[in-house]
Formats: sequence, C-alpha cells, structure tokens
Amino acid sequence: MFEACQMSDLPPGESVRIEAHVPIAVFNVEGDLYAIDDTCTHQDASLSEGWVEDCRVECPLHAAAFDLRTGLPCGLPAKRPVRTYPVQVAEGMVYVETEAQEVA
Repeated sequence: MFEACQMSDLPPGESVRIEAHVPIAVFNVEGDLYAIDDTCTHQDASLSEGWVEDCRVECPLHAAAFDLRTGLPCGLPAKRPVRTYPVQVAEGMVYVETEAQEVA
C-alpha cells in the first residue's frame, strides 16, 4: 500500500491523480473512495480529469465511460476495462493497494 493523499484533500465529487507504478486516479463519490488506472483504455487521456456521475467516470477526450466499482467500460468507444485498486483510510490518510483487483 502507498499513501495517496490526505482525506481532507479529496472532498466528495473530487478526484486526484497519483503517480505510482502506473498513474492511478482516486475518486470520492459521496464519501465512497474508488481507485482505478488513470489512463483511458481507448486513448491516452487522464480519467482523473473526467466527469463523475452515478459511480461512473467519463473520459474527457472521447466520452468513454467506466464503472468505478468494477473498472468495466459502460460506454463506447472504450472496449477494455481499467484496473481497480483497493482503497483504505486510516487516521485521515488515503491508502491505495498497489496490486490491482481482477476484473470480474
């Protein structure tokens, strides 16, 4: 696990890009935290700069959408999922597991 950010730096509706083994985006959706690969699988765009609605993020480049819970694409043009990562909060710090979860 690695430190991503302070919880106070990630208010609801916001996201942060973390430089790790691969860039990871961490999202706060109404108090629930999700971490996924930051790079869209359709084209190299930062998902942390996308729009979040109903636990989905829409890529700012071509509007591909991904479910933040599973990483699965839920809108074209993306066809491949992004990896998801477990997130924990301890003493006000957000931690992200470096091992990606398998896509179901």
